[in-house]
Amino acid sequence: MKLGIVGLPNVGKSTLFNALTNAGAQSANYPFCTIEPNVGIVAVPDYRLDELAKMYNPELYTPAVIEFVDIAGLVRGASKGEGLGNKFLSHIREVDAVVHVVRCFENNDIIHVDGSVDPIRDVETINLELIFSDIEIIERRIDALKKAMKGDKTLAPKVALYERVLNALMDGKTARSLDYTEEEAEMMGDVALLTIKPVIYAANISESDIGTDLLANPLYAKIAEFAATEKSEVIPVCAEIEAEIAELDGEDKEMFLSDLGIEESGLDRLIKASYSLLGLISYLTAGPKEVRAWTITKGTKAPQAAGKIHSDFERGFIRAEIVSFDDLMACGTMNAAKEKGLVRSEGKEYVIADGDIVLFRFNV
Repeated sequence: MKLGIVGLPNVGKSTLFNALTNAGAQSANYPFCTIEPNVGIVAVPDYRLDELAKMYNPELYTPAVIEFVDIAGLVRGASKGEGLGNKFLSHIREVDAVVHVVRCFENNDIIHVDGSVDPIRDVETINLELIFSDIEIIERRIDALKKAMKGDKTLAPKVALYERVLNALMDGKTARSLDYTEEEAEMMGDVALLTIKPVIYAANISESDIGTDLLANPLYAKIAEFAATEKSEVIPVCAEIEAEIAELDGEDKEMFLSDLGIEESGLDRLIKASYSLLGLISYLTAGPKEVRAWTITKGTKAPQAAGKIHSDFERGFIRAEIVSFDDLMACGTMNAAKEKGLVRSEGKEYVIADGDIVLFRFNV
């Protein structure tokens, strides 16, 4: 659950990271301000947890979290070690997914490393460096597999797949832009490519664009069209405004958002989209001691979900008592939900759903 925030220097990357985490990463109007990756732990906004907290008034309130890493700005030639390239590539290799910040506003006071604002050129600059690195990796892997094939013909499908990916990379395409069968996706897990990591494009817009038809902004329209070709998502954010929102709490935040004519901040949308991008969901536990969101992968069965709390819960799993969040809210109390037969008893094959409120029964 680690996401890397990347982007060319001076596109608003560190400003966005500061707003996300309030971690105080240095932000300045020159390249390579962020030399070591800054790391921040960010709560995933979840209104369901808020409602459960009102119901139980618990001692502890524990949301799901995502780890964001602010990675040093990149320049052309990074794959050959230019600028902080080697450091950039090693840091991005460690993350599960990428938030790629692209600048979609004009401002003569903020220097762009290439002298003008063009989000597609910016994306391609970074993608090319990652593609160059991937080409080296996959060529080495293909060579090793071909040698091993002399004694093991079963490796032929993997070689054919990697050669297809190599051809795409040589054409300037990312590995994630290709379609894979389930079996091929598993094979791709054996080679650590940078361009196969899922991406969300954070389009850094100006304050004047908030609440407007963003496709009327030609810079935003360009990145939206490009992302569609990659099957990636675009989230519009105004980093400067998000930094102001991050300083506010409760009613002040709601009033500020209302004045802007929006329901939730760009960062809240970005965090939720990042959580979803990784194929993650939350199940909930609730009581007077704690309300908590537990992060699991979609498709997780009840015993493995129980293991998130403690290994004993998985080892001695008997059953899971489950009520949906909506049913509990409609009934008002857990006892009322039980009286209406809405609390279910589920066994080992039950697949946990997003928003399930769960009590695990176990014996060890």
